[in-house]
Amino acid sequence: MDSSTPHSLQLEHLELRQFLTKSAHEEGELGEAVRMVARLIDGHMHKEESFVLPALAVLPALARGRFDPAMADAIAHSEWLKKNRVDMIAEHHAISAALERLIAAGRATERFEFVEFAEKLINHARLEEEVLYPAVIVIGDYLKARLETTVPLSG
Repeated sequence: MDSSTPHSLQLEHLELRQFLTKSAHEEGELGEAVRMVARLIDGHMHKEESFVLPALAVLPALARGRFDPAMADAIAHSEWLKKNRVDMIAEHHAISAALERLIAAGRATERFEFVEFAEKLINHARLEEEVLYPAVIVIGDYLKARLETTVPLSG
């Protein structure tokens, strides 16, 4: 996980992964559903942690009115997301379909911790689509505009 990814998001992804790892031994339809979600989510979270979420690390400083040209690294993350947003959201749809299967299996076996987990993960994906992904794009656009208006000091 990229160390510049905000700690709260690192912890949330870790918690989600730990639940899936802990549950991978489940049998039957429930176990199959857990393993499917784990397969789908692993690569997806890796992309987010490597290419998307690190841009959010500059947000607290920007919100305090601080700007540093070194923040320009976040632009690459924003540009990556702009190019891959449709694919990332398509992955969310595939993950959500697998989570619906997990919800059904959890209800059928009265294992409601799996239902709760799946609902939490569906909401996590919504949060990314509605808040985090747009924030990353806005950060990149803001930094590009700010860097264009920053006049380098000549020596």
